[in-house]
Amino acid sequence: MTIERTDKEIIIKLPATTDPEDVQRLLDYLQYKAAVETSKAKQEQVDQLAKEVNKSWWDANKDKFLRP
Repeated sequence: MTIERTDKEIIIKLPATTDPEDVQRLLDYLQYKAAVETSKAKQEQVDQLAKEVNKSWWDANKDKFLRP
């Protein structure tokens, strides 16, 4: 792995054998970090939103997981 910095970007080179799913997880994490960098949300607000999203998802999908 190599990391290069230019005036406009950071370039990360990985071996072709690197698992694409691992790369995607890394990119997702970096995207998350960039998104929350300027957020003014408090942790309690984030936790509440996550709870609401999880409940909504479960309500919409529970029939796929529970037997009748």
